[in-house]
Amino acid sequence: MQLMWRYIQPLRGWVALSLLLAAVAQVLTLVDPLIFGHIIDEYALNPHDRPQSELVRGALGWLLVAAGVALAARLAKAFQDYVLALVVQRFGLRIFNDGLRQALRLTYEAFEDHSSGETIGLLQKVRNDTQRFINSAVNVLFSSLVGLVFLTWYAVTKHWLLIPVFVVGVLLLGAMSSVLSRRMREVQRAVVRETAGMSGTMTESLRNIELVKSLGLTWPEIRRLERQTHRIFDLEMEKTRKVRTLSFLQATLINTLRQSILFILLWLIFRQTLTTGELISTQFILNTIFVPLQDLGRIILNYREAEASMQLFGELMEKPVEKRPEDAVEPGPITSLRFDDVVFRHRTATENAVDHLSFEIRLGETVAFVGPSGSGKSTLVKLLVGLYVPDSGTISIDGVPVEELRYNPVRRQIGFVTQDPQLFSGTIRENLLLVKPDATDEEMLAALEQAAVTPLMERSGQGLETRLGEGGLRVSGGERQRLSIARALLRKPRLFIFDEATSALDSITEQEITTAVRKLSGSRQHMVILIAHRLSTIMHADTIHVLEKGRIVESGTHEALLEQKGLYYAMWRQQIGERDLRLVRAPEEIPRPDPDELEPDIEPTTV
Repeated sequence: MQLMWRYIQPLRGWVALSLLLAAVAQVLTLVDPLIFGHIIDEYALNPHDRPQSELVRGALGWLLVAAGVALAARLAKAFQDYVLALVVQRFGLRIFNDGLRQALRLTYEAFEDHSSGETIGLLQKVRNDTQRFINSAVNVLFSSLVGLVFLTWYAVTKHWLLIPVFVVGVLLLGAMSSVLSRRMREVQRAVVRETAGMSGTMTESLRNIELVKSLGLTWPEIRRLERQTHRIFDLEMEKTRKVRTLSFLQATLINTLRQSILFILLWLIFRQTLTTGELISTQFILNTIFVPLQDLGRIILNYREAEASMQLFGELMEKPVEKRPEDAVEPGPITSLRFDDVVFRHRTATENAVDHLSFEIRLGETVAFVGPSGSGKSTLVKLLVGLYVPDSGTISIDGVPVEELRYNPVRRQIGFVTQDPQLFSGTIRENLLLVKPDATDEEMLAALEQAAVTPLMERSGQGLETRLGEGGLRVSGGERQRLSIARALLRKPRLFIFDEATSALDSITEQEITTAVRKLSGSRQHMVILIAHRLSTIMHADTIHVLEKGRIVESGTHEALLEQKGLYYAMWRQQIGERDLRLVRAPEEIPRPDPDELEPDIEPTTV
């Protein structure tokens, strides 16, 4: 729980004020029974045979004092509740924001190991658990401790025999609570883990609802989720049994303690050491203190819940994040990118995903990477945008290794179009402004027209305000891809990366997008990197690198690679077909036969 105290440290002034107000409110609340006992002893029992008028005036005066004390107690409690709410909300805000900041700064590999829903579920739970514990610790536990101190002082002023009863009772109560709460610790940690996992599973199920429903997996998915909820139910019931056991034993001990104190008070009355009013006052004080203490099991449970959540939160905060070098170089406009003997292997793999890869691209050039599945194309893209860190070798931008650069400014110069278009819930305008907040309507419309998205806006009739739904669910796959391309075009980056950008498009739209990409390449104002499976979309590239098992096995232009008749040629034949090889070339490149060598279609007949 040291992590929680560290978050409370900046709020210690407000915490101290809240504790002070809680102590004042509790003391004033306990003064009221003393006034009531004094009224009984001095006026109700009338030991001095005072006249009725004096009794009335005296009792009324003390009742007015009691009303004033009660008003002051309520005011102190109201201010204390406000200050405590301020502490709790600021604490929750800071811990949640820090968790979000940490989650977004984690390395990409950390995201591959955990579900996003699991992280959000953890952050929400740690905030709720810690806030609930702080509230109960101040309002119940601290106030009860103040009451015990007050009661101890009151007992000391009356008779020493009450002190051993308090001390023994409190020690027994604390020891029993400590033993049983330790048994709840592991159960609560399991509950937190299962609950966080459940959040991740539900998020994935809802995110992939199209697949679930399309394949008729609704009921199997429901049963899978129900099995997980039943595991959580079993853990919660085990925790409940322990809490109820603890509460029963605590209530029994507290009741025994109260009866013991009552017996001693009656014995003191029999010996005429204590008055009737003092007995009643003590009983009121005991009720004020011990009734909240009967819920001590709930407070301990809140502590264990907060402890388990904070432990998982601490594990999240200790995960490695993307860090900027101490003497980071501020990048300028990108003009070149180089891979020099780069090697990368996934943590669970036995072979390199990228194996001694070397290439270079300069401003104005278009480079394409092709290869069969598993050749390292996707890993290469993640290395390009800095999501993966190479195990060896150097990736440099303008001659500076990326580990010496501030990489986020580099990323802001990248236009990235992925195979799986990633859109946000909201309007077309909001999705475009995400990458360029200062973009004008004219710039957005131009990018949308260039990416052939205009028909979508015309169909909706809402233009840039067309709503897309979560992940672009209200538009087709091809339209989502075109919106993703428009978003990249709007940024006007120095480096374009198209990762299978036309894989989800029909042939007509593919040709439109390919034409747009060719215009980008033809302008010679950008670096363009194409990752493609359809070879017809990268024929115009200045250099085509053919990947196989993470290595570059062939390089050259489209025509040169066809003449080599290697892996690229085999892939081309598979996609285009032998008989169409001549047709896909430009007309001027197709060799024409000599007319003198042409044989007539119909041989002349002799008569």
